[in-house]
Amino acid sequence: MFQCPNCGGNARFDVASQQLACDYCGTKIDPYFYENKTSDAQEEKDPENYEVTVFTCPQCGGEILSTDDAAAGFCSFCGASTVLYSRISNEHRPNYIIPFQKTKEDCKQAYSAMMRKAIFAPKEFKDPQKIDSFRGIYMPYWAFYETQKGPFTIKGKKSHRRGDYIITDHYDLTGQLDSYYKGLSYDASSSFADNISEAIAPYDVKGMKAFTPAFLSGFYADTANVGAEVYQSDAEKLARDEVIAKLKDEREFRGYHLEDSSFQQIRSKTEAVDQAMFPVWFMSYRNGDRVAYATVNGQTGKVVADLPVDVRKFIGGSLLLAVPVFILLNLFLTLKPSTLLSWIGVLAVAALIISTSMIKKIAMAENGEDDKGVLARTNQEKLNEVNRKNAIKISNKKKKKSWDGVVTTICTVIVIGIVVLSLGATFEGLFGAGLIWLGALVAAGICFAVTKKQLESVPHKMGRRGMLAMLCGLVLGTVITVVKPVSDLYYYGAAIVLIATIIFMEKELIEQYNLTATRKLPQFEKQGGDDRA
Repeated sequence: MFQCPNCGGNARFDVASQQLACDYCGTKIDPYFYENKTSDAQEEKDPENYEVTVFTCPQCGGEILSTDDAAAGFCSFCGASTVLYSRISNEHRPNYIIPFQKTKEDCKQAYSAMMRKAIFAPKEFKDPQKIDSFRGIYMPYWAFYETQKGPFTIKGKKSHRRGDYIITDHYDLTGQLDSYYKGLSYDASSSFADNISEAIAPYDVKGMKAFTPAFLSGFYADTANVGAEVYQSDAEKLARDEVIAKLKDEREFRGYHLEDSSFQQIRSKTEAVDQAMFPVWFMSYRNGDRVAYATVNGQTGKVVADLPVDVRKFIGGSLLLAVPVFILLNLFLTLKPSTLLSWIGVLAVAALIISTSMIKKIAMAENGEDDKGVLARTNQEKLNEVNRKNAIKISNKKKKKSWDGVVTTICTVIVIGIVVLSLGATFEGLFGAGLIWLGALVAAGICFAVTKKQLESVPHKMGRRGMLAMLCGLVLGTVITVVKPVSDLYYYGAAIVLIATIIFMEKELIEQYNLTATRKLPQFEKQGGDDRA
């Protein structure tokens, strides 16, 4: 808590004036006023650290830092309405901070403008009361200072025609490199997903100021628990790629065909790494053990949000769109029953391929493979535990054939059967149709094989029911096409079954998308609050 020098009231950082403002008398105070004090409780005794109150959520274990001595009744990470446990801690002092430039009202307006375009978003995401729960939180970042210096030589060539000959001239393009990139930033919190921090970027690092705890007054801050070494290679690569792009665009080098192998000599060097805090307006939607985040860049106002889709809204909208499309097709296009069935089969395979791609994305997110901060947080003990559990699973699979193995066997038998049927079909068009449906089944089998491992990581084994239903529909369509029954009712019946499986798959696709639009609670494995409170 920072006391007003005029009346002793609590002073908080005011975004509009970029100064601390007293809650009682309105006095404006320079944030660095407290930095220079030497005779009272606000004295900085340790230049490397600063004192904060650490609030630990008893529901998800998330930790937030504050300079105030009382916590609001919510958790920034899981949105739980609760009294947060607290303790006092000395935290490592960042070098720089970008103070909030956008007010809460600016944040709400930017978010509301985006939500007006999100027609399929759940209604609670547009609830004014929920939107009012945005809170300001400083996220920890690493800011890298990269340089590239020294002479370089790039191989280049030019070609020109002389008579019947094409003559190629080779050149050594030389120069002196002296460039630097300052402020390449990566978030230092494993709780703050990399895809969110990258999406709300960039921050203008020219707006960084020397850190003083007074800037935190009235806001919260996340704890830094990811080392700079995790992102150092990424920073060096980004700086190197930028330099190479600039060199290729140099006026003196235009017209030459530059050999990419020549650029291997260019290296980036990390001169310094600064710890900084960047401002984020943060809101969370809790649903069971998953959470969706809405974030606004506190400096630029850029909005990024996890936006799940309301299943009923989407399917209702799809049906409304399907009616005029169906009428138009009936007016201008007539399809034979066999052709109609084949087109529906193509749509079914397309839905299956999209589902496969979604399952792979879900598996990566659930395993933390798309977030370096999460991977860095995983210690050797947890890795050994995972290996032990995997060994038990493998042992159990040897005792009892797995579901995936059964499906693979069924697919193999079906494919072999369809090959035999296709080869035995007449040349009246059935052979071609048989091969089309054979291709559909092979595609289905590949989808099963590709997602076999990923399905183990997908919550509730989502995707298996839809894939199995789609496989059954494709088998029925293949049999009807190859056998060629006399009555058209068989074709229409198979088409109806396939359409039903596509609708079912569409529902699962939305659920799968919603999994990619939400995430596991950042520290959900922690339970029961903080025993140090």
